[in-house]
Amino acid sequence: MHLIAQTPRFVIRDFKPEEENTYLSLFDDERVTLHLPNRSRKEHIEIFRKALEGYAANSKLGRWGIFNNSDGEFIGMCLLRNYYDEEGKVELGYSLRHKYWGKGIAGEMAIIMVSYALTHIHPKEIVGVTTLGNTGSQKVLEKAGLTRMDNFHRDGEDLAYFRMVVS
Repeated sequence: MHLIAQTPRFVIRDFKPEEENTYLSLFDDERVTLHLPNRSRKEHIEIFRKALEGYAANSKLGRWGIFNNSDGEFIGMCLLRNYYDEEGKVELGYSLRHKYWGKGIAGEMAIIMVSYALTHIHPKEIVGVTTLGNTGSQKVLEKAGLTRMDNFHRDGEDLAYFRMVVS
């Protein structure tokens, strides 16, 4: 199992195959999914299994679990993925279980993931996208060093767009 990072509070690591239901449980809470793309359970299963394939291929991009160090409890997930087909652009994304909101974990994780991207992926840009109402995630992206740009329109919705240009 590949470890991305470990802090005094949590670890970011590859999911284990047997953690599929743990991963899926994140999307059972409407407070969590409110600001996420609407996906079916089947789509979430496919995404999880594709993440496992990425680990086997030693991909530097991926989707990882965030787990509490003290008790191993599942906190959420984070990801770095290609931003559509725009070469050199990597998107940072994440979702945390509601009980972990407002504790600084997302901000700490985002800083770690930006550093990981800069060190291991060497993108030209790191971007993040949120719904306009997700002000908490907007603050997280700013703490991680991304700058708010003009909103953009996708799939019938205006979204907040953040980016960090890497020189």
